[in-house]
Amino acid sequence: MVKKKVAFFDIDGTIFRSSLLIELVDVLIDEGLFPEKARAEFSKQKQMWIDRKADYDKYIMAVVKAYVKYLKGIHYKDLLDASEIVFKKHKNETYVYTKKLVKDLKKKGYYLVAISQSPKTTLDAFGKSLGFNKIYGRFYEIGPNDRFTGEVGDLHLIENKANIIRRVVEKENLTLKGSIAVGDTEGDISMLEMVDKPIAFNPNKKLYRYAKRVGWKVIVERKDVIYEID
Repeated sequence: MVKKKVAFFDIDGTIFRSSLLIELVDVLIDEGLFPEKARAEFSKQKQMWIDRKADYDKYIMAVVKAYVKYLKGIHYKDLLDASEIVFKKHKNETYVYTKKLVKDLKKKGYYLVAISQSPKTTLDAFGKSLGFNKIYGRFYEIGPNDRFTGEVGDLHLIENKANIIRRVVEKENLTLKGSIAVGDTEGDISMLEMVDKPIAFNPNKKLYRYAKRVGWKVIVERKDVIYEID
C-alpha cells in the first residue's frame, strides 16, 4: 500500500491569527463560567506585551495559569458550548498563506495533522472545518460527573511535537518523504526538524534566528502582503 505524505501545522499564530486559548478564556469569563477576577490575573502581562515591555510567552503563560486554576469543577458540556462560541465568532480569522496551503495540500492528497498547545475541545471544531485529518491538543482530565479536575493529561507528549509526529506516522502508516511542517515559535522546532520541508511562518525572534541559521524557509504575512525572507 502506498503511504500518504503528511503535513503538520501549528494552529495559534500560524493559521489562526490569535490564540484559541485566549479567546476561550475570554468567553468563559463573559459567560460567567470563570469569575471576572480571572481576567485580572493576566491583564498586567497582556498590557506589558502590548506595550512591548515583555514577550508574548509571559502573557500566554499567565492565561494558561488562569485557565487551569478556574477550569476545575467546570462541566465538560459548558466548555464544549464555550468552544462553539469561540469557533463561530473567530472561524474566519485566519492567515491567507497557511489557509491556502492547507487547502492545496488537501487537494494533493496529504494527510493533515494539527498540533497545538490549546485545549483539544476548542481545537476540534476549528481544525475539522479546515479539513485536518488528525488534531492534537492539550487534554484536561475529567473526573466524576463530567467535571474537570484541573489536571493536565499527556503533558510530556504535547510539549514535544516530534513525539506526536513519530506516533501519527507509525499509527496512520504515513511517510515523511515530502513532508511539510509550519510553525511560528521555538516550541515548533522539534516538529520542523522532523520534516523535509520546514516553514517558519511569522516566526518569533528565537525561531527566526534558528531558521536562518539552518536554512529553513521563512514566510511573513503582514496586512495583505505575503513575502519570503531570504
